Amino acid sequence: MSSLSDAISTDPLRSSGLRARFRKGVPQAWRTPLGVTGAAVATLWILVAVLGPALWPYGPLAQDFPRLEAPSGAHWFGTDELGRDVFTRVLAGAQVTVPLALLLVGLSVVVGGILGLAAGFFGRWVDETVMRLTDLVMAFPIVILAMVVAAALGASLVNAVLAALVVSWPAYARVTRGLVVGVRTADYVLADRLLGFSALRSLRTDVVPMVVGPVLILATLDIGTATLLLSGLSFLGLGAKPPTAEWGSMVSTAVQNFDSWWLGVFPGLAILTVVMAFNFLGDALRDALDPRTAGVLGKAETR
Repeated sequence: MSSLSDAISTDPLRSSGLRARFRKGVPQAWRTPLGVTGAAVATLWILVAVLGPALWPYGPLAQDFPRLEAPSGAHWFGTDELGRDVFTRVLAGAQVTVPLALLLVGLSVVVGGILGLAAGFFGRWVDETVMRLTDLVMAFPIVILAMVVAAALGASLVNAVLAALVVSWPAYARVTRGLVVGVRTADYVLADRLLGFSALRSLRTDVVPMVVGPVLILATLDIGTATLLLSGLSFLGLGAKPPTAEWGSMVSTAVQNFDSWWLGVFPGLAILTVVMAFNFLGDALRDALDPRTAGVLGKAETR
């Protein structure tokens, strides 16, 4: 009896210790409702994109069902004008939209980050050239310029990504350049240069670690924007082409069958959830990496 009572009495202490270790290991910003929701939804869509056909109840191109059938137990999201299962096509669309959005953001970070690092660290004519180029690109509305580039290259998913890349990299170049300009004159950077560090070594060891956090936050927030931009190009007929299951093209097709509300609602909700998930995730990441915000959240947690 005594051992049982001792175990019962120590359980609250053990659970409180686990909670304390969890709180210590996971920043408060990641445990906010919006942060948890964003991480869960983003992870879910990434898993849907990775697992692919294992989750599809039917083939995304199979035309074996009644046309324009409303949502039911057999077809959760209904069927489209060709008798294809909309639920399957929404899942299949994740394999197109989500990886391309991540690829677009990754390429934008690489291109814009390298140009921004060079402009901010070396200055002079390098800075002037890169900044005037970013001004030239940002002088045009993003969607209009992306449409022009995509139309010039030809309608396809690859060309849509290239067109989106043309209008996306300047934001990363400007942010990176601004951060580097604020860091390059710091005492520890100047001291390392006096000790014989080369420009590339100083960039790698002193400057880049101070730039990664803000750029990562911007990239996370920009995944939603990339999803909207790629879906918008497909909606306008400049991206994915039928019969490819892509959310933007599915919404475009739904315009021709406006009475069948499910054709546009469910692909639109997929776009909405991806955009909101990565926006929530980016906000949580910003709160976790910002020392001022992290300090405020930490004080609130200890009260």
